[in-house]
Amino acid sequence: MPTISQLMVPQPVKSVPDDANVGAELTGKLDKEEVVKWLAKFYQRREIKAAATENGIDNYIYHQTYLSFRKFCLEIDKLPVDLHVTFSDIIAGACHLDSLLPYFIRHAKQVFPHLECLDDLKKISDLRLPANWYPEARALTRKIIFHSGPTNSGKTFHALERFFSSKSGVYCGPLKLLASEVYYKSNQRGVPCDLVTGEERNFASVSKTPSSHVSCTVEMVSVNTPYEVAVIDEIQMLKDPSRGWAWTRALLGVVAEEVHVCGEAAAIDVVKEIIMSASEEVELRRYKRLTELIIEDSSLGTLEKIRPGDCLVCFNKQDIFWSTRQIEAMGIECAVIYGSLPPGTKLAQAKKFNDPDHPCKVLVATDAIGMGLNLNIGRVIFNSLIKPTVNEKGEKEMDTITTSQALQIAGRAGRYGTQFSTGYVTTMKNEDLPTLKRLLSQHPEPITQVGLHPTAEQIELYAYHLPHANLSNLIDIFVNLSTVDDSLYFICNIDDFKFLADMIQHVPLPLRARYVFCCAPINRKIPFVCSMFLKFARQYSRNEVLSFDWLGRQIGLPFACPNTLLDLVHLESVFDVLDLYLWLSYRFQDLFPDASLVRDMQKELDCLIQAGVAQLTRLLVNSETKVSSGTSQAVEAEENRPVLFAKKTPYTHDRNAITSGNPLSSHGRIADRLLSEGLLTPKMLEELKKEWQFQKDCEKQSFEVSNGAVDKSNPIKHSRNDTLNTRRLSRKRRT
Repeated sequence: MPTISQLMVPQPVKSVPDDANVGAELTGKLDKEEVVKWLAKFYQRREIKAAATENGIDNYIYHQTYLSFRKFCLEIDKLPVDLHVTFSDIIAGACHLDSLLPYFIRHAKQVFPHLECLDDLKKISDLRLPANWYPEARALTRKIIFHSGPTNSGKTFHALERFFSSKSGVYCGPLKLLASEVYYKSNQRGVPCDLVTGEERNFASVSKTPSSHVSCTVEMVSVNTPYEVAVIDEIQMLKDPSRGWAWTRALLGVVAEEVHVCGEAAAIDVVKEIIMSASEEVELRRYKRLTELIIEDSSLGTLEKIRPGDCLVCFNKQDIFWSTRQIEAMGIECAVIYGSLPPGTKLAQAKKFNDPDHPCKVLVATDAIGMGLNLNIGRVIFNSLIKPTVNEKGEKEMDTITTSQALQIAGRAGRYGTQFSTGYVTTMKNEDLPTLKRLLSQHPEPITQVGLHPTAEQIELYAYHLPHANLSNLIDIFVNLSTVDDSLYFICNIDDFKFLADMIQHVPLPLRARYVFCCAPINRKIPFVCSMFLKFARQYSRNEVLSFDWLGRQIGLPFACPNTLLDLVHLESVFDVLDLYLWLSYRFQDLFPDASLVRDMQKELDCLIQAGVAQLTRLLVNSETKVSSGTSQAVEAEENRPVLFAKKTPYTHDRNAITSGNPLSSHGRIADRLLSEGLLTPKMLEELKKEWQFQKDCEKQSFEVSNGAVDKSNPIKHSRNDTLNTRRLSRKRRT
């Protein structure tokens, strides 16, 4: 990490305008050459460097201040009177060179304003006691109950029973799907409950009056509203490098008489420590799995052994699409679920798979099934145990899944209360089975640290002290100066925040609005979503309304049912853009006024995506002949472009490449990328193909001419070729 000095951008120093040059009138005009000579001597003196260090000026600031001070002294015609007189006395030998030190330090504080307020900045970023940030929660004597157990143990069920029976309550879930499920379930049981997510608020009451119960995503929980009962689900997410701060905030800040937390046993110790810092105690309730989970003795080996109730788990879209095509080629219909699908599509696919009367009996999914969906799975099959992850440098790595991930996914087999009273788990490849057995025989490593994140108020205080720093720079300085109890807390990854801050740095926005924009939950790997984010920020900065019509022009209404894989991927990115609009409309209602219309549009788009997923095999076939030369290229064009690769574990997947037989109808990865970014349309691509074919024909004709392979039936061509050959021979002779 760079030092605090290196994060500070030197500020230019200007002289105070003055009509009269008083210093020159008193002592005469300064000789600039003499000024340069004495400044060089001043810079090299050890005593000056030692004195500067005592004033908090390190080597970097010392050098930058010297450069700025010398430039100031040489370029300013009317120096401050006291500085002018001091220079005149030094040149005349009337005073010592060290007399410049006060002026040098004064200049350093102007170039680097943090030198004057460093102590205040450190106090603002002191994060050692986050429990003290929530005085309303500390005013209560809360009862904390930890429901610990594996998947399918009923821990969340028991916590929710207390939620439903309470006078008032709040449920905090990790996903919109889970929050929506509790919202519907609560209202069905006659307990009026509102739904609050980042994109919307649904009221149980027709009059839109707030209900006593709220189901929300964990980031949206209020730390000011009092409740009788609060339920915080998937508490092990405290350790998440990006979102962990939200669980820490909910655990420490929710104002409830009873707080029920549900999750893995790995979080018990760290939750006890956090609660102890708030002078509270934890009551522990342990649960055992309700159904048996058996690891099979052999791997599946081939997709031909797939049976009803199976779920094939893949960790990338390429494997999902390839496996889906292979399974459906055998006449077996399968449901497909992966992370970037809209919630409605995921629910529709889950409903199709769970329906005993539907012919679809096989599920192909990513680890998105690990939480948020109730699925009647009989057997989980790991296609691979290698999962792509992004490291601290933003590089993609391939590494074996963790024990926690393996237990979470495998535990989905054998759901209590379904026809699968016993769950089974295995791998696709025989060499992966010993690794899976080892992972499932272990307990997840105890969590030792939980996440924190700077608040808008803290960043505003920083901006007050450092008015010239941009938002990304302020975040870097905050993290650098922050004091954290390393034994218990860590600062969450802020790379996404900084990425968005840098993207809209040139857009004139108030600091609070800029902070809100940078908190938007978008996938920065999708160029179309990023470009729309930038358009939203520009439109907002001009105080222009982002109407439904304006949005429709930007995203290309009306939509059509996808014909190829790239069409489907693009519709998914458009859905993310609509999600972004709704997220911003919740925070800036005046300039994002058409949330209801956009929500209706999103439902229509969800139906189109559902139709595309239902015909996935047809899309893959079309992709081969019309848009993509291979399944992986269509996905990588949207998914893997901006990420650097640093392989940690060798990862190879032996499968047949899907390629097009006609070279003229296929194209490479660059074309895929341009198509996915919207920089190239299919029509433009066809025109480029024609130009390329024409150029190829010309080159072929030229090659034939050079080798004498000419059309004898054409006397004009023949004559021209004879002439060219004669010229070549004469050139050779001269040579």
